[in-house]
Amino acid sequence: MREHFLLDPEVVYLNHGSYGACPRPVFERYQAWQVELEREPVLYMTRLPELLAAARAELAAFVGASSDDLTFVPNATTGVNIAARALDLREGDEVLGTDLEYGGCDLTWEHLCARAGARYVRAPVDGLLAQVTERTRAVFVSHITSETALLLPVEEIVARARADGLTTIVDGAHAVAQLDLDLDRLGADFYAGNCHKWLCAPKGAGFLHVRPEWQERVDGTIVSWGYDDPATFLSRTERQATRDSAAYLAVPEAIAFQRGNDVRERCVELARAARRELCALLGSEPLAPDESIRQMASVRLPAADPDLSRRLFDEHRIEIPTMGPRRDDLLRISIASYTKWEDVERLLEALPLSLRAATRSRAR
Repeated sequence: MREHFLLDPEVVYLNHGSYGACPRPVFERYQAWQVELEREPVLYMTRLPELLAAARAELAAFVGASSDDLTFVPNATTGVNIAARALDLREGDEVLGTDLEYGGCDLTWEHLCARAGARYVRAPVDGLLAQVTERTRAVFVSHITSETALLLPVEEIVARARADGLTTIVDGAHAVAQLDLDLDRLGADFYAGNCHKWLCAPKGAGFLHVRPEWQERVDGTIVSWGYDDPATFLSRTERQATRDSAAYLAVPEAIAFQRGNDVRERCVELARAARRELCALLGSEPLAPDESIRQMASVRLPAADPDLSRRLFDEHRIEIPTMGPRRDDLLRISIASYTKWEDVERLLEALPLSLRAATRSRAR
């Protein structure tokens, strides 16, 4: 699979979870759409609504949703921001989230809550809904967490929260193409996903799925022609002035590549095996059972080491992140379709050397 990707062959790339990687046929389709735009901009922009509708329909079928309930956004964080603003938080309201959420989205909630006089409450997953009070307006949860790489019981959380009359917002940044999604069945009020990560679409391709009863309250990131009468959920969110939509239009090609090269089962097995070997090497306990692991896994380091990623890259040409700024004691490995066991072995050989280098440096 590695020959399908544009990745530097000299680098062991174990960080697919951060930004993804785009296969050649998908990237070429993306560039072809950009060329089409430059060749005849007016015709392209005239056709853009129907082109987006066709791409959106394919994405909606892939994630188990109606295409009328899904809109393209640049990334999942944008989708979470749009959902958060639709809540129209008031003084005294509370938004409840887990203590495992992506830092950028934590900042979203902290900022909006502070401006509204509301409060963002974080709690462990196991006792999350026990923290619901009469002030709780919404529950926010990741489908697969960014830092700890754990699959959370989102179906149960969403069902219980909705039964209590609470709005549910799911950050599905890492779930698309790691999991077989059925968003209609899940029933979250808002679900934000990335296409550029595990679906391997170009950067700048994400989506927000919104249940019909919320759509009139959803605004685009800017007010422009999409707000002209008659304005709809899709017109407000898709007609966002002049921009390059090539990443969105290339999503069907990414879906086709995924379906033609579906090796997720192998990747999950490799991720779990890699985690076992890393835990044994580091003498650390797994963060959760194997069932909580898909194609990413995080392991605890002997000590917080924010410089470890740089040393592994500079000294061994291995791209892998320590997770922070809150948890630089975690090392997260991503297993993509192009990852081989030999890549994991390179990490297992290099990691003790880089850790010893850190110990010597601290001793000085």
